[in-house]
Amino acid sequence: MITQLIEHLSSPDATSAFYPIMDTLYCIACAGLTLFFLLALRNRMPADQGRAFAVNGALSKGKTRGVGLLFIMGFVIATFLFVPLSWEVAVVLILLLASMLTGFLDDAGSTPWSGLKKGLLDLVISLGAGFAAWGFYGSTVSVYRIFGSGLTPHTLDIPAPIYIILAAALVWGSINVVNCTDGVDGLCTSLTLVTLTGFAFLGGYASGVFSSQLAVGFALCLIPYLWFNASPSTMLMGDAGSRAIGLFLAMLALRSGHVLCYIPFCLVFILDGGLGLLKLALLRSVKIHILKNTRTPLHDHARKNLQWADAKTVFRFVIVQAGIIFLTFALFR
Repeated sequence: MITQLIEHLSSPDATSAFYPIMDTLYCIACAGLTLFFLLALRNRMPADQGRAFAVNGALSKGKTRGVGLLFIMGFVIATFLFVPLSWEVAVVLILLLASMLTGFLDDAGSTPWSGLKKGLLDLVISLGAGFAAWGFYGSTVSVYRIFGSGLTPHTLDIPAPIYIILAAALVWGSINVVNCTDGVDGLCTSLTLVTLTGFAFLGGYASGVFSSQLAVGFALCLIPYLWFNASPSTMLMGDAGSRAIGLFLAMLALRSGHVLCYIPFCLVFILDGGLGLLKLALLRSVKIHILKNTRTPLHDHARKNLQWADAKTVFRFVIVQAGIIFLTFALFR
C-alpha cells in the first residue's frame, strides 16, 4: 500500500494537483502570517518620533513604527515554507532580511544613523545583490527597439564586471528612491502593489521559480499592512519596510531578464524619490541648484504647494503609475 501511495503521489496527475494547493497555501500564509504579526507584535515596535522637516511630519509622532520588519518576516517565513527552496531563493531572502534589518535598527535607535553608515551598508548589500543576480540570472538582458507598432525585445550580452556594477547601482538606487517615497499614508504601499502587479504579469520562469509567484506573495503581505497604514494611519513601515521593498523590486526586475522594465514599472518612485536625491547630489557636489521652485520629494510638493489632500496625492500618483504600466504592456510585441 505504501508503494502504491508513493507511486500515486509521484504521478503527473498528483504533481499537477499539488502545486496549485501549495500556491494557495502560500498566498494564505503570506497574508495570514503578516496580519498575525501586525496584531500580536504591534505594541512591541518602536514609536515614531515625528519628522521636523517633512510636511505634516509631526502628525506621525507616537505611531507604531518599523512594522516593515513584520511584513518582511511574514513574507520570508511563508516563502521558506511553501516555495521550493533553492540557492537563488535563499540568497534573495537573505538580502531582503539584511536590507530590512539595516532599516529597522536605524528606526529603533535613539539617534538616526549617519548618511555615511547607511550608504556603506547599502553598498555592501547592493554589491551582494549584483553578484547574486549575475550568478543566478547571467548577464544577458533584454533591450527594446520600436518595430512596427510596438516594442520588440532583443538580447544583449553584458560583460560580467559591468553587469555586476550596473545591477548593484540599480539595487542601490531602488532602495533609496523607494525609501524617499515613504512619506504619505498609503503612498509607498499602494505604488508597490501596482508595481508588483506589473511584475506579476511580466512573470515567466527564472531559475525554476515563478517571478509572478513571489510578486503575488509579497503583495499579499503588504495588503494587511495597508489596512493599518491607510490615512489616517496607525502604523508606519519605516526604513525597515521601504528599503526592503526597494531591494525586492530591483531583484524582480533583474530576475525577469527585462531589467529595463524597472523604469516604467517604478517611474513614479524614480521621479518622486529620485529627483530629491539628484537635487541634493548636484547641490552638494557641484553647487548646482535645480528645481528651485519644486519641493522634493514630489509628494511634499503636491501636498504643500498644490494643496492636495493626502488621499488625493495617493490616488493620483497611483493612477499615473498604473497608466504607465498599462501603456508599457500595450507597447510590447
